[in-house]
Amino acid sequence: MLSEQSVGEFLAALGERTPAPASGSATALTGALAAALVELAARFARDEPAVARAKALGSRLVELADEDAAAYTAFLAERSDAHRAAIVRVPEEIAACADSLAELAGAVRAQLKTSVAGDAEAAGELARAASRVARRLAELNA
Repeated sequence: MLSEQSVGEFLAALGERTPAPASGSATALTGALAAALVELAARFARDEPAVARAKALGSRLVELADEDAAAYTAFLAERSDAHRAAIVRVPEEIAACADSLAELAGAVRAQLKTSVAGDAEAAGELARAASRVARRLAELNA
């Protein structure tokens, strides 16, 4: 599972000449990084509902990183309609989570007047990038 690897191990696996992990997993983990930054900013804003939402979205994105790698590996082994549907569904869900994070980052950013506002802004940028890439992957996989 990717979630059990160190950052260095994940980066090494990502750089290997293997079908997975690849851009879908990297995109999901980019979204998870955005979620952690939203969580940080929300803690400074003392916005506990935003903290909880960011944690939930981050956890789901980590799961989606693993799901993406598994779905793509299964598709390469058997190019069935069901496996193709999975390699479209997973990046679409990554994009949806990232969209929610971008919105949450904006809401948290509006509550901050400290230097932590930059963390909320960074989270929003990372989330928007993850959303764009994930949607493109879904399109390419369809």
